[in-house]
Amino acid sequence: MPERTGGVSPESLQDELFEPVVIDSELVYRGAVWDVRSDRIRYGDGEIVRQYIDHTGAVAIVAVDEDDRVLLIQQYRHPIRRRDWELPAGLLDVEGEEPVVAAQRELAEEADLRAAHWEPLLSAFATPGGSNEIVHFFLATGLSELPDAHAREDEEADIRVEWIPLADAVGAVLDGRMHNALLAIGVLAAERHRARA
Repeated sequence: MPERTGGVSPESLQDELFEPVVIDSELVYRGAVWDVRSDRIRYGDGEIVRQYIDHTGAVAIVAVDEDDRVLLIQQYRHPIRRRDWELPAGLLDVEGEEPVVAAQRELAEEADLRAAHWEPLLSAFATPGGSNEIVHFFLATGLSELPDAHAREDEEADIRVEWIPLADAVGAVLDGRMHNALLAIGVLAAERHRARA
C-alpha cells in the first residue's frame, strides 16, 4: 500500500508539473482530428515508453437558462455505440482561437444559440492516462436564439436538443443513467457553482 504522507493542506492540494526528459518522440499515426505519439522518456533510474493521443484540446458549454434548465444534446457516438447525452462541445482546432471564442462558436454551431454572459467553470484533463486532451468548461447564461440555423451533417445531422432542469441532469449522472464524462463534470460543476453563489 502506498505510504500516506499526510502533509498536504487543503490550500496546497493541486496537480504538480513534472517534465521528465523525452529521449525520443515518434508520430505513430496522423489523424484527421488528433494524432497518436509514442514517447520514450527517462523516468527514475530507467526509461519507459508511453503511447498517447496528442489532442488539440476542447471546450464544453454548460448553457443554463433563466428557469435553471441546462441545454443537453444527444447524438450518436460510434466508439460506444450509443446516442449519449452531452453538453455542446467542440475542438480547439482553429489556430490561435481563445477557448471562450471556441465555446461561443460551438454553442452557435451545435445549438443555434448565443449567450450574453460567459464564465469559466473549470478545466479538466479528459483521460490523462492515454491523452493530453484538456477541456475548458464555460457557464453560458443570458441565452438567445440565432436567426439562422447552422447546417449539420454526419452524426450532427440528427442532434436532439433538450432543456433539462439542472437538478434532474445531476440526478441522472449520479444515478448512472448518463455516462458522458464531460456532461458529468460540467453539470456537477455548475450545480456547485450555483450553490457557492
